[in-house]
Amino acid sequence: MADIITIEDPDDPRLTDYTGLTDVELRRRREPAEGLFIAEGEKVIRRAGQAGYAMRSMLLTAKWVEVMRDVIDESPAPVYVVTPELAERVTGYHVHRGALASMERKALPEAGELLRTARRVVVMERINDHTNIGAIFRSAAALGMDAVLLSPDCADPLYRRSVKVSMGAVFSVPYARLESWPRDLETVREAGFRILALTPAERATSMDDAAPHRLERVALMLGAEGDGLSDRALRASDEWVRIPMAHGVDSLNVGAAAAVAFYAVTSGRPQD
Repeated sequence: MADIITIEDPDDPRLTDYTGLTDVELRRRREPAEGLFIAEGEKVIRRAGQAGYAMRSMLLTAKWVEVMRDVIDESPAPVYVVTPELAERVTGYHVHRGALASMERKALPEAGELLRTARRVVVMERINDHTNIGAIFRSAAALGMDAVLLSPDCADPLYRRSVKVSMGAVFSVPYARLESWPRDLETVREAGFRILALTPAERATSMDDAAPHRLERVALMLGAEGDGLSDRALRASDEWVRIPMAHGVDSLNVGAAAAVAFYAVTSGRPQD
C-alpha cells in the first residue's frame, strides 16, 4: 500500500516531478529525458494505469484521496497530499481537478513493428500544437485508426496538455517516431501502405473519389496547422487527397480535418 504523506513546503524535493508544469519548453525537454509524464485528472490517471504505465507518485488535494482510494491501494507509489494553494505554487497553475500523477514512460516501439499488423495508419508531420496532437489521437482512437507515426519534429503525445485533450486516448493508440524524414516513408510504403497526403490543394483528389476505405492499407499524412504538409512530404506521397468544402471555406483546423478524414478512411470497417 502506498504511503500517504502530507506536504506543506512547496520546495520539498519529493514534489520535483510536478514543478513548473506551465513552462512548456522546460517540460518538453525534461520529461522525456527523465522518463516521466504527467497525467491530470481522475479519468486520465486511471486510463494511464489501465494501459500499463507505472506510477511514480500522485499529487492530490485532500478531497481527492478517497476518490482515488482504489488507485492508491493498488500502487506502491507515494501519495503527496497538499492544499490547493500549495499545488498551485508548485505547478504554476490552479489544478482544477485536484489530482495529478507522475507516470513512467515506456520504450516506444519501432515503426516497422506497428506496421506489421496495422491497416489504417496516421502519419503526422511537424504538428507541434499539443491541443491538436491530443485531438488527433482522440479521433484516431474513436474512429478505429490502428497506429500513429510521428515525424522527428512532432510534439510529444505524452505532454500533459496532449494527454488531457485526448482524454487518455494517447494510451490506447500505439505510436512510433520516425527517425529520418521523409525517407522513412519508404518503410511505410514497403509495408504495403498507400500514402495519402491530406491537403486543401485544388489538384488533390476528392476524398469521395479516392475512396480510401476500399484500400487494403492506408497511411494518411497530416501536416501542421497553417502550413500543412511540406513539399518534401507531398512529393513522397502516393496521392494527394482533400475534403470537399462548401460555402467558400478553404480548409479546416487540422484536428477537425483529421476526424473527417479518419471517418472516410475507416468507413465500413468493423470497429472493436
